[in-house]
Amino acid sequence: MRIPRRSMVCLALCLMLGAGGASAAGGAGAAGPADAVETYAGLCDASAGFSLGPDHFVVVGDERNVLTVYQPGQARAVKTFTLGNFLGTDDDGESDLEGAAVVGQRAYVISSHGRNAKGKVQGRRHRFFAVELDPGRLSLKPVGRPYQDLLKDLVAAPALASLPLKAAAERAPGSPGGLNIEGLAAADGGLLIGFRNPLVDGKAILVPLENPDGLIDAKPAKFGSPVLLDLGGRGIRSIERVAHGYVIAAGPVADDGTFALYRWSGAASDRPVAFGQSAIATLKPEAIFTMPGTQRLRILSDDGGVLRDGVECKRLPAARQGFRSVTVAP
Repeated sequence: MRIPRRSMVCLALCLMLGAGGASAAGGAGAAGPADAVETYAGLCDASAGFSLGPDHFVVVGDERNVLTVYQPGQARAVKTFTLGNFLGTDDDGESDLEGAAVVGQRAYVISSHGRNAKGKVQGRRHRFFAVELDPGRLSLKPVGRPYQDLLKDLVAAPALASLPLKAAAERAPGSPGGLNIEGLAAADGGLLIGFRNPLVDGKAILVPLENPDGLIDAKPAKFGSPVLLDLGGRGIRSIERVAHGYVIAAGPVADDGTFALYRWSGAASDRPVAFGQSAIATLKPEAIFTMPGTQRLRILSDDGGVLRDGVECKRLPAARQGFRSVTVAP
């Protein structure tokens, strides 16, 4: 598969839940003017997202097996889709959903495929699935069955033998050399899987997945040659195809460290170029995607660890939770 070429913000979580629209604080980014920072209610851990037509977007959270639909500028969710029964995790808990990518009218979603924070194996974190999009009805319909053997395929693939994936899969995701998938993006003929961890010689890993629809039909995964990207010692938190290239949100492999945005041509020989640092400021970018018909890139912040009244956001009741978002020119 060929990979194609081509504000200062709120320092604390501003949950104006009594307001009719999203709360905001102004700012600007070096990538071009950044819009006001908005806060959306109902969840903290915005780990992935994608558009649902020109007027709505879907947020994937890593703490719940739920897809949540929002309308830009409105703080409260429009609709939710619970996936526990489809994913087979009703009695098991969350599947740590981390990445999403849209191809045509189908959105693919991937979980972390790593162990939990204590290094314990949890099979519910091994999920790759798809939903059909119906923007007119604001509908998301699961397709086929979730695929659960992607990690086994990754470890066994001859094309990926140079990567330390087998050893990584035996460690906690945030530990040095652990395994954690967080990025997913469209590519010519398939998808790109982005790893937050492990790094190889300080570089982030991208793996081309050549047959995503095959996985939905329960067929083993096929992979292309991996790509290593210099993101300043950071891993991939999100990746989005934009025009003839990509935009990458990069961050630390563990909890501590800095985040950055990068433009990348899509060519393995080209080095990613950082941009827009002021646009993300104190955000923790975990999801980036474009809205149809616009030239803006929407960035979602995973605010699960943000303190509000001394309590982490993800520990609060759902009614008090929220995440930040900003849009910038890519």
